[in-house]
Amino acid sequence: PYLGQGGHAYLQEWLWWAGLLCMGVGEAANFAAYAFAPATLVTPLGALSVLVSAVLSSAFLNEQLNVHGKIGCILSVLGSTVMVIHAPQEEEVSSLESMAEKLKDPGFIVFALCVLVSSLLLIFVAGPRYGQSNVLVYVLVCSAIGSLSVSCVKGLGIALKELFSGKPVLKEPLGWVLLVCLVICISVQINYLNKALDIFNTSVVTPIYYVLFTTAVMMCSAILFKEWQHMVLDNIISTISGFLTIVSGIFLLHAFRDMPFTPDLLPLFLQQGRADLHASWRSADRHQSYQHQPLLPSEDKGSQSAEEEEEEEGESM
Repeated sequence: PYLGQGGHAYLQEWLWWAGLLCMGVGEAANFAAYAFAPATLVTPLGALSVLVSAVLSSAFLNEQLNVHGKIGCILSVLGSTVMVIHAPQEEEVSSLESMAEKLKDPGFIVFALCVLVSSLLLIFVAGPRYGQSNVLVYVLVCSAIGSLSVSCVKGLGIALKELFSGKPVLKEPLGWVLLVCLVICISVQINYLNKALDIFNTSVVTPIYYVLFTTAVMMCSAILFKEWQHMVLDNIISTISGFLTIVSGIFLLHAFRDMPFTPDLLPLFLQQGRADLHASWRSADRHQSYQHQPLLPSEDKGSQSAEEEEEEEGESM
């Protein structure tokens, strides 16, 4: 309510500060996860934060979680489990020197140039023309730049590990370059994601952004860290299947969030079966009521008809 009034009275609320602190701890843990696990595994598991938010909102904020949302939560959990079991193992990168060698790889240089050129075209060419009518313009910018920001986070995580082990990391220029690139990438992401959210509905932007961002991160990690190089076919198929399952769950959770689930939304054959069932119940109730009718009203009706016949005969005479 304080935000809607345009003021800053919410800064005096301890609950707001507690939420901000929890968000900071969560982002720090997510930052640390990139230093110890493949980005192909960490990024899709971010869908669990959406799931937890939906469940807690339903429990504490009295927000309705319909049938589509519950199915989406179950699919997200199943897809995350499959991805954890069959996650790719990245090539070992344990120092900034090895990270520098990875960044010099021709494949990654070509990928980074393609990302930068496509992002500039989307911002300066497609944005003014189609940014107000097509949701993909600004979301593609956020997703493409986000793949590079994850690579920067990965390098900074390795730098922090070396710093805590006592190595002179602060003298290495690569760490500072990665930090500057990370700040630029995050600034661009926040800017154009807010633009997309201002123009389009959140239930449309969120699933599209998740799918495109996760796909871009998986591509960047596969090129930079060679995560898929030593995987067998079964693990590749399982990882892709798990990712698509998470995508389906996120789509169901957001796209149909405000849609109430009523019997009218059922398929026609189910509606027909439901109507026949109600009709059979009504006929059964009517038949049962006929069976339990007392005999006295029928006798009264017979005597009444006999009296009417006698009165008609008397009038005719």
